[in-house]
Amino acid sequence: MNNAFQLFILLLVGATLPAMIVAMLAIYPIRRHAIRLGLMDRPGGHKAHTQATPLGGGIGIALGVVVTFAIATLAVFWTGWIDALPESLAGRVAIYADGAQTRIGMLWSLIGAGLVLVVLGFVDDRRGLPWQFRLAVQFGVAIFTVYGMGIGLTAFIGLAWLTKLMSVLWIVAVINSFNMLDNMDGLSGGVAAVIATSMAIVMISTPDPATAKPQLLVAAFLMVVLGALLGFLWHNRPPAKIFMGDTGSYLVGYLISVAMLMATFAGGGEGRPHAVLAPLCAMAVPLYDMCTVLWIRIREGRSPFQADRRHFSHRLVELGMTRPRAVVTIYLVTATCGLAAILLTHVTVLQAITVLGIVGCMLWLIGILESTRWNQ
Repeated sequence: MNNAFQLFILLLVGATLPAMIVAMLAIYPIRRHAIRLGLMDRPGGHKAHTQATPLGGGIGIALGVVVTFAIATLAVFWTGWIDALPESLAGRVAIYADGAQTRIGMLWSLIGAGLVLVVLGFVDDRRGLPWQFRLAVQFGVAIFTVYGMGIGLTAFIGLAWLTKLMSVLWIVAVINSFNMLDNMDGLSGGVAAVIATSMAIVMISTPDPATAKPQLLVAAFLMVVLGALLGFLWHNRPPAKIFMGDTGSYLVGYLISVAMLMATFAGGGEGRPHAVLAPLCAMAVPLYDMCTVLWIRIREGRSPFQADRRHFSHRLVELGMTRPRAVVTIYLVTATCGLAAILLTHVTVLQAITVLGIVGCMLWLIGILESTRWNQ
C-alpha cells in the first residue's frame, strides 16, 4: 500500500502537474483569439448559456496531453533523472522506463488517432458537420485502434470477433457519452477527471498478472489526461470562460475509453473475472446520461441525434436544483461509481454483486426521482 501511494504521488508530480500547467497556460491565448479562430459558441436553440463563449478548450487539453507525452518520451530514453528519486522508487521506476521504450510507438499511434478526432471536433465546432460523417470518422478511428493496433477488451469471451466488435462499440459509445455530457459549466471535464482518477488508482492497485507489477503505463496515461482536464477546468469552472467543444470531448472520450481497453482487470490472477466490469462501473454516469437521453428522444418520436435539454443535468435542474448543485451532484454520483470500480477489483464475487447492486440502486433511485418530475 505504501508503494502504491508513492507511485500515485510520483504520477501526480510527473504526469498530472505538467499536463495541467501546459493546458492551463495554453488556453489563455486560445480564449483571446477565439473569435479569429472561428471558435465561438453563440447562445440560442437548445443551448443554456446566455452569452457567446469560446469553444477552444479542447485544443488546450490536446496540447496538455501531447506536450506532456513528448516530455515523457524524452525522459524514457534519458533515464538519468531516475537517480534523483528516493532509493525505494528509483529501482522500480527504472524497470518501467525500460519497458516503456517498447511501447512508445503504440503510445504515439494512439495520440495520432486522438488528433484525428481533435481535427474532426475542431471543424465541427467551427462549421458544424453532419452526424453521419462524425459517426463514420469515430468508427474509423475505433476500428483502426482495435483492428490495426490490436487494442481490445478482455471479457473472458472465447469469440475474438465479438470482443473486437464490443471494443469498437465501446470506444464510440464513450466518445459520444462525454460529448453529450458537455452541457453545463465544468460538467463533462469534471466527470472525466473523476473517472480518470478512479481508474488510475485501479491500475496502480491491480497488478498485471503477467508481471505481478502495477500497471504504471496505463495509470500514467490516465494521470496525464487528468492533468490536462484540470488545466481546462481552471477556465471552465462556473461561470465558464471557455468550453471544451467537440474538439475536447471527442479526444477525452477516446483517450479514456482506450486506456480502459489497454488495462488488465484480472485481479492479479486471483480469480476475479467480475473485475472486467470496473470500467462499466466507473463510466456509469456518462452512459446513464447517454442512454436515457436517447431513449427520451426516441420515445418522443424525434431523431436520437437531435440536441435538446433533456440530459441528466437538465433533469436535475428541473427537479429544483441550481446548475452548480446539479453539477456537484453528478460529481458525487460519479465519485461513488468510481469508488465502486476500485472496490470491484479487490473483492470476491459475492461482494462484487453487492457493490454492483449499490450502484444499480443509486441509479434506479435517481431514475425514480426524475420520472416523478416527468409525470408532474
